[in-house]
Amino acid sequence: MPTPAPRLRADVSGLPRYVPGRAAPSDLVDKLSSNENPYPPLPSVLAAMREELGRVNRYPDPASSELVTDLSAALAVPPEHLVPGTGSLGVTKDLLRAAAGEGDEVMFAWRSFEAYPKLIWATGATPVPIPLRDERHDLRAMADAVTDRTRLIFVCNPNNPTGTAVHRTELEHFLDRVPGHVLVVLDEAYREFVDDTDVPDGIACYRDRPNVAVLRTFSKAYGLARLRVGYAVAHPPVAAALRACAVPFGVNGLAQAAARACLNAEPELLERVQTLMSERAKVTRALRDAGWNVPDSQANFVWLRTGPHTAAFADACEAAGVMVRPFGDEGTRITIGTPEENDRLLKTAGDWRP
Repeated sequence: MPTPAPRLRADVSGLPRYVPGRAAPSDLVDKLSSNENPYPPLPSVLAAMREELGRVNRYPDPASSELVTDLSAALAVPPEHLVPGTGSLGVTKDLLRAAAGEGDEVMFAWRSFEAYPKLIWATGATPVPIPLRDERHDLRAMADAVTDRTRLIFVCNPNNPTGTAVHRTELEHFLDRVPGHVLVVLDEAYREFVDDTDVPDGIACYRDRPNVAVLRTFSKAYGLARLRVGYAVAHPPVAAALRACAVPFGVNGLAQAAARACLNAEPELLERVQTLMSERAKVTRALRDAGWNVPDSQANFVWLRTGPHTAAFADACEAAGVMVRPFGDEGTRITIGTPEENDRLLKTAGDWRP
């Protein structure tokens, strides 16, 4: 007699899958598919991690107290408003657990960060995707779609995967229309790459709006993607709920030490960010000169509306030694890499025809 299988949720098979950028098959392939920082950690950051290695037999500080103190000083926010977590993705999961459940609605633009539908489904809440308009958040449509069941709204700014950003005036009008009991989460994973002065700093928005929280990460500009450390900035009721939902000891000691070292080395790290932003401008110009329609990006990637040719373009890039990130039959996201990697990508994109 066969052993019965464990009973699981019947709707698991329909769960939206998060599809990460594939690993490069060899060192001969440039991986421009995962929005990673192409540069390794600074020597001072590596030194901080080496020192922490001698303590890996001990549990890390569950509150990440020293990191919170450093972030509090860097951002000029009270320490009780800061909640570190396992990347901004981990904090997103905790926010959803704290704010939404069965019968509730969670809104986001689409296409936007691919993990939103999956994480919302896991809480039992109903995902409410609102289509982008000209590759950008349609904040007017999002405000119109708020109902009595809306509990949380994500605004990914700059948006992943299109790189487009919401401007200050439109965001303020949107926040004025959202009821105060609805939590608005400004997901700012790419904030450090913004050079458009009309794009608001989410920390400034949160200060006088108790229903606004901000997510940030050390994975992108700071180059700590493998260590998984990010944080939320939120007013005390939201921050307290986040701490209640967080996994104990979620941020490991290596991540805490490396993040603190990054904050101490911020001027040097931001020089690298400036280099990537210059490369972003170069890539954008070259792609447009080659006939591509490229939206203005405020992130460390660019977006091509490749439509039904998306898979063919991604295959052509990989055959030429460059991995990009295809999104169904919609478009292709290309991470900004080193100058040499970007040049190889531009050669392929310039020669390619559907």
